[in-house]
Formats: sequence, structure tokens, C-alpha cells
Amino acid sequence: MVTQPDAEQARLSNADLAEIMRLLRGVDSVELKTTIPVGAHRATVLGLPLDPVEAQPRQVFFFDTPDLALDAAGVVVRARRIQGGRGDTVVKLRPAEPSALPAEVRRSAAFNVELDALPGGFVCSASFKGKSSGQEIRDAVDGAMPLRKLLAKEQRAFYAQHAPSDIDLDALIPLGPIFLLKAVFGVDLSGQPGALEQRMVAELWLYPDGSRILELSTKCLPSEAFQIAMEMRTYLGERGVPVIGGQQTKTRAAMAFFRTESEAETEA
Repeated sequence: MVTQPDAEQARLSNADLAEIMRLLRGVDSVELKTTIPVGAHRATVLGLPLDPVEAQPRQVFFFDTPDLALDAAGVVVRARRIQGGRGDTVVKLRPAEPSALPAEVRRSAAFNVELDALPGGFVCSASFKGKSSGQEIRDAVDGAMPLRKLLAKEQRAFYAQHAPSDIDLDALIPLGPIFLLKAVFGVDLSGQPGALEQRMVAELWLYPDGSRILELSTKCLPSEAFQIAMEMRTYLGERGVPVIGGQQTKTRAAMAFFRTESEAETEA
């Protein structure tokens, strides 16, 4: 289930909370996210213990059909080039129903079922992750290497199981790139003496049309989700970082951009 409310509907309904509780029993991890309004980006960077100079540059590509039929089917294929020549890939099903996923798939160390929660919304996803080099990703994007060779065997099998049967993996085209900066920092959310720092991530996504999204996130166990969510909200509020509803994930914003671009090219 995906919920993306308007700003006035930042609070989850009782039905949404019940659904979150149900999903938490079947996921491996939870990622708590919040996107920051553009007008508050500078204040957010100044108010948090992160060093923007140390942010790591990355480059993201999505693979889909020209009309984004794969995205419409709830499947995401993404490759990410990372500073230093590294890279990674993911084949993701979103939304996903944890109880419908085979046990043998869930036993893979490369597979993860995660609940993404943001103010006023949530979505459950299932992901097969893989490693690659930055050059291999460039070769796949440039057409010098088939996309299937960029992905691991398990990723290809997962794609075949969930993608529409008429969308061949090697027929997908690269969308992007989207440039981003990633900074990792630790914070004491609880305020208790001797407490372990919570690892937080700030990502600034710079879209080709000049728009940008600044997202703050942290991961936790399903059993910790509600406590960490409350502590994170309090921590950010005390530092003047706005947390509002009506938010959109980075991937959804990217696909919305590519869809608009595709429609404009079709009309031209």
C-alpha cells in the first residue's frame, strides 16, 4: 500500500496505522525518511552535525521502457555509480506484500524487505541488491554491455518473476543520469547519557530540470520504528528542521520527471 497525502493530511489514519503494524511483522528493516522544503535546505544543513564538504558524489540511472511501463507495473531497475570506481544495482518491487514473497528468496543475503515511512505516507518494497563497478554501469548505459550482464542471476530471476512478460530486460533504456550528494552523520536522538548515536543520511538529489530534493533518513529494526520515528521528529524540530506531510520519495520524483519528459517528447 502506498499513501501520498496532501500537505493538510500529514497524519496517518487509524487504518493506515493498523496496516503499518501488520507490515512491520513481515519486513526486515524500516527506513524513516523526510524530505525538506527547498526554502529550508540551507537552515537544515547549518542545523545538523553534517559536513557538506565531505558529501560523496553519486550518479543514478534508472532503466525502463520509453513510456515507463515497468514503473507502472511496480518494478524498479536502478544502477548507481559511486565515487572511487564502485557501483551497485537493485531490482525492486514496490509496493510489495511480505507474506507473498517465497521463503527461499527471503533467505538470500542480497534480498531485503523494507518499509519506507515518511510523514503522512508509507510503502513496502522488496529489493534484490547487487554490486558492480562504475565502468560496468557506464558500459551498460552506453550500450556496450547488455543490461542483463550488469545484474546478478538472482536479480534477473526476480525481474522475470515480477516484470510484465513482454518487457525484455535488455530492451530497457537508461533514464538519467541524476546527480546526487550523500552525507552520513551520527546523532544522539534519545538524549540519554551513553546512548549510541543513530546513523543518519542526508541526500541531495539534483534533477535534470534544475529541481532538487533534500532527504534525511535513518534505518532501524521494525521493533524500534515508532520510538525512533518520534525521537527523530523531536530531534529535527528542536533544530528548526521542518517535517511536513505531502511528501514524495526520491525515486517517485525521478519517475515523475521522466514521465513528464517522455510525454513532452511524444507531443513534440
